Amino acid sequence: MGILVRHVQESALPPEKLRDVTAVIDAVPLLGAAELQLLQWATDYYHHPIGEVFATALPRLLREGRGPGAPQPLWSITAAGVGALQDKALQRAPKQQQLLAVLADRSPRDEDMLDAACPGWRALARKLADKGWVQMTLQAVTTTAESASISARETAPTLTAAQETAVQALCHADARGNFLLDGVTGSGKTEVYLRAVGEVLERGGSVLVLCPEIGLTPQLLERFERRFAASIAALHSGLTDTERARAWYQAATGQARIVIGTRSAVFTPIPGLQLIIVDEEHDSSYKQQEGGFRYSARDLALLRGQQQKVPVVLGSATPSLETLQNVALGRLTHLLLPERAGSAVPPQLALIDMRAHAVHKGIAAPVLQAMQRHLEAGTQVLLYLNRRGYAPTLLCQGCGWIAPCHSCDARMTVHLRTGRLACHHCGADEKLPERCPRCGYEVHPLGHGTERVEETLAAHFPKFAIERFDRDALRQQQQLTGAIDRVHSGSARILVGTQMLTKGHHFPDVTLVVVLNADQSLFSTDFRAAERLAQTIVQVAGRAGRAEHPGEVMIQIGYPEHPLLNTLLNEGYAGFATSALAERRAARWPPFARLALLRASDTSADGASRFLEQVRDLVQPPPGVALLGPVPAAMKRRADRHHAQLLVESAQRTLLQRFLAEWVPQVDALQTPRSLRWALDVDPLEVF
Repeated sequence: MGILVRHVQESALPPEKLRDVTAVIDAVPLLGAAELQLLQWATDYYHHPIGEVFATALPRLLREGRGPGAPQPLWSITAAGVGALQDKALQRAPKQQQLLAVLADRSPRDEDMLDAACPGWRALARKLADKGWVQMTLQAVTTTAESASISARETAPTLTAAQETAVQALCHADARGNFLLDGVTGSGKTEVYLRAVGEVLERGGSVLVLCPEIGLTPQLLERFERRFAASIAALHSGLTDTERARAWYQAATGQARIVIGTRSAVFTPIPGLQLIIVDEEHDSSYKQQEGGFRYSARDLALLRGQQQKVPVVLGSATPSLETLQNVALGRLTHLLLPERAGSAVPPQLALIDMRAHAVHKGIAAPVLQAMQRHLEAGTQVLLYLNRRGYAPTLLCQGCGWIAPCHSCDARMTVHLRTGRLACHHCGADEKLPERCPRCGYEVHPLGHGTERVEETLAAHFPKFAIERFDRDALRQQQQLTGAIDRVHSGSARILVGTQMLTKGHHFPDVTLVVVLNADQSLFSTDFRAAERLAQTIVQVAGRAGRAEHPGEVMIQIGYPEHPLLNTLLNEGYAGFATSALAERRAARWPPFARLALLRASDTSADGASRFLEQVRDLVQPPPGVALLGPVPAAMKRRADRHHAQLLVESAQRTLLQRFLAEWVPQVDALQTPRSLRWALDVDPLEVF
């Protein structure tokens, strides 16, 4: 399969490198001029092969010419096949005989039906087709135009004055450009989105809504379905290939007026697009960080809005520092929601000094007392710890042995319930030993993860049901949905979890939020660690007191005097952001510098570093561009590969891009060992 993007009269490639077009699959182009312009810009900006960029933008079935809208293959048995089945000609080929029997029972069948009835049928079908016993025909797909009805299904709540101001700004007939909807947690940002979307639908337009995580997609989808009768297409990686292709086609043909999706949905063609919303714009999930095409969906949404002259709304209670700097530069219109909607009031925050209180298995005495008080009052309690598993370390108290990962420079995490040790970096897994393999002494878990916190709380509060939110407990979307339903019904009274709990959930009966091990990121080498910690604390604190019950937030900390935390508590997130931006400016870190990171890995200990030294010397960087490194990655050995990186830095985006345009093709042309891999990450979120 190929994707035709333009015609040219001549090619610089030799004729033997060119392929003839044997058939055109799509009668109408899958992508319009606007989408092609966006993808070409992304190819140039991120310096990534255009084929992989298009592969990211299109669902797999469409790339294979099999998606909805393309003629659908139908398989049926021929008269000769019926005869072969009756004559038992395939007794020695039972799988082929099974496929013939399936088609004899019902013909024709589409490929989804065959996937369910006869797994692995494709190779069998080719053999039977060669014998003339089955045949494939193509059937055009007919579609029905979407009804114009967008009537409201529920009564909208009364807006606050700040919400009304924001809605008026977004719904103004001449609204253009980009907006930051900066609202404290519980201030009703989603209601502002819904009002703006309703206005667009009334005008006959369409809307794209991006959210950061699959777990939030059903929740957001439900809010929109309750409000609007218009068709909605959901796009995320939790769908099957067929479901994803069908949703994409509904969006691309205008059948769906509202498109809600995660990162890659930013590329979806949407006729009549009049509004783009990026919810929780600060979330790192919008940036592809591992493998393949490393792009930022938030940044591409802003570009798409600019190219198509469509307003873009970035929403967050904790805007990224880059977004706040764009507000300061006048690139974004600042819409502020400073108060919670309805009768909800901001929660009371308190630091719990771990050095000054008795601690029971990682939980301080004042926290246990507060939990008892809130649970007896009939409300719910949430504990946040960004560490899954039972304990991060397995320690021998005899010789000091610590269970290592044999493939990474990392320690194995204890998962006591399954009796396993697991590496959360490479996925290595082994049985939990009963004794030290080095000296034979007893081994003990050291530290606390969500599984251990759950165990501690179950012993301390046996009368109250506990729900754990992490990737070990909730591996599938149905499990997450069930857990959220149990929280809303009140059957779960204590919630324990990782970042899965911080992202946009509305739990009206949660009145106490506890942040465990809050200083975990205070001394990180990553320059973004403080920003992420502040965002996490504010987001998780925002789960408390969202209805009529007052909220309380307790932050367990070993360093309560740390200036970051004191600024956050005394001046709020806005005060923290002002201080953090001043530090970034002084250190020349983003948003006051532009970065690109060339990452390399090899199976040999120094192969990646040697390669990066070679590419560093390919081109002399111009004034204003600096090459820093190479240096080993923060975790040098991961998954039996040795990692290193080279940082490219400039104060000006134009200078950086001009240098990369000259440098990257030369890097790509180098002869390298097959064991070596490299990738360029423009605007990286993680540098160390």
